[in-house]
Amino acid sequence: MSSPSERKRPNILITGTPGVGKTSTASLIAEKLDMHHVNIGNIIKEKKCHLEYDAALDTHVLDEDKLLDTLEIDFDTQHIAGGIVADYHACELFPERWFDLILVLRANTEVLYDRLTERGYNEKKRSENMQCEIMRVVIDEAKESYEPEIVIELFNDTIEQMDQNVARVEAWSRQWMKDRE
Repeated sequence: MSSPSERKRPNILITGTPGVGKTSTASLIAEKLDMHHVNIGNIIKEKKCHLEYDAALDTHVLDEDKLLDTLEIDFDTQHIAGGIVADYHACELFPERWFDLILVLRANTEVLYDRLTERGYNEKKRSENMQCEIMRVVIDEAKESYEPEIVIELFNDTIEQMDQNVARVEAWSRQWMKDRE
């Protein structure tokens, strides 16, 4: 992937516990900014970047090396000038040089519980994800993995908050590009 100094447009990672609205927010941002949305979960499925299946958590175990190799090839050849809005529930596995903004979405636990229940998560999977949100796992990992000035934490409980978050990232992105003209 290109380095930040070579990019004409920023690369943005939207992360957070499952159910906080990452994919919806990423889609809106990509549409508003005419950027490329990369749903990393879909890439994992399409490219079979997983090892075995964990029945207790009703999920596949990620093959990080295969995923990173896949993303590096795709990003370097197709989007070398930047302009990527990626979403995934983890962030610490991606190289720091790949992203200019890490947006960590959060949700009130009552809202999150309802969203995970609507998705049909079993009790163990729902409980583990709720615990991750309560314990601030994703925001802590983002702050440990990236420069603090590129990590932004925003709540995403309502459509109004999502719209505000999209507008905020849109303004940030336009300023980022203006600063590099």
